[in-house]
Amino acid sequence: MILTSTEKLFSWARTSSMWPLTFGLACCAIEMMATFASRFDLDRFGMFTRGSPRQSDLMIVSGTVTIKMAPRLKRLYQQMPEPKWVLAMGSCAISGGIFRNTYATVPGVERVVPVDVFVPGCPPTPEALMDGILKLQDLINQKAVRNDPK
Repeated sequence: MILTSTEKLFSWARTSSMWPLTFGLACCAIEMMATFASRFDLDRFGMFTRGSPRQSDLMIVSGTVTIKMAPRLKRLYQQMPEPKWVLAMGSCAISGGIFRNTYATVPGVERVVPVDVFVPGCPPTPEALMDGILKLQDLINQKAVRNDPK
């Protein structure tokens, strides 16, 4: 019984203080920056961006991932402490977008790192990104995310 209460407390803490590492690669990064600006203000949800992967628990990948950038993305993901989550933002991050059939593009970031939430659009609006983050928080509370230790 104590374990259940402790797990609920940990889930609440994880959702109330997510620290994202922003990995902006293209046009979607502009919308991501707008989401963290004063108009939408994700600080009110307890989200403060971090420049170091060692201080982050959420990676937001926005834009086209190239083959040359994929090892760096994977290295940053490996440096993040557990539990960690990934949100893919935009058509290019999800499927390669209009660059899908080029020689230098990874057709979807899930081929490099596991993705928990997809936010579609080209580019997705700040409201869509906020909705994706809220959906991730719901998944964490429901313990339906892939890194659940149980």
